[in-house]
Amino acid sequence: MMRIDIITLFPEMCDAVLNESVIGRARKKGIVEFECHQLRDFAYDKHKRVDDTTYGGGMGMLMKAEPIALCYEHICEALGKKPHFIYMSPKGKVLTQTRIRQLALLDHIVILCGHYEGVDQRVLDEYVDEEVSIGDYVLTGGELPALVLADSVSRMVPGVLSDDLCFEDESHYSGLLEYPQYTKPFSWRGKEVPEVLMSGHHANVEKWRREQSLYETLTKRPDLLDNAALTDEDQKILSRWTQSSLTDE
Repeated sequence: MMRIDIITLFPEMCDAVLNESVIGRARKKGIVEFECHQLRDFAYDKHKRVDDTTYGGGMGMLMKAEPIALCYEHICEALGKKPHFIYMSPKGKVLTQTRIRQLALLDHIVILCGHYEGVDQRVLDEYVDEEVSIGDYVLTGGELPALVLADSVSRMVPGVLSDDLCFEDESHYSGLLEYPQYTKPFSWRGKEVPEVLMSGHHANVEKWRREQSLYETLTKRPDLLDNAALTDEDQKILSRWTQSSLTDE
């Protein structure tokens, strides 16, 4: 079973998201376990302060080291081990599907949600195993990034989704973007579903889907092709499209 602990100033916010939809159902079934810890519970003054001014001056406040350390140590003591500790930070490596698959192999992750101007560097140096970013932009807090990480990792746990194919065919899992999909009705406002999808010929459907995935990736995220697992046939198709594009120019 996968367990994810989230250290946050807004545990109710995190629980509200984690109790919904597919992840919520998996949580109720005990397939994944989430514990959202209120960081203020580990503050050691009567005002429950978890932030203070920064040495050297500057605007804003910084999250203090001791409450974070106490919370993480509390988790470690309860488990009898030190789980993998992640800090959601714009300084971290950008989250990818490859890293998500790796993290999903762990049985326990702790995620720290930052706030204010960040976190005292000393607690990061002492306890945090890695810093993770969900993109090159800044948010008001680490809760949304933490929930993105928790959701993306949890859905890779066996039993969370009804079938492994639910995520294996999705964008980024194989290194390519997902092919276009259609549902009823067959004709919508003069636009019809591609005939190949109505043929019942599974080999042709799979071939069409692969080609469409290649096309979507080439036109929308060509950078992904550098690391995608491409067959010789894939390379031929891409080469043909690239040459055709150059000829049109």
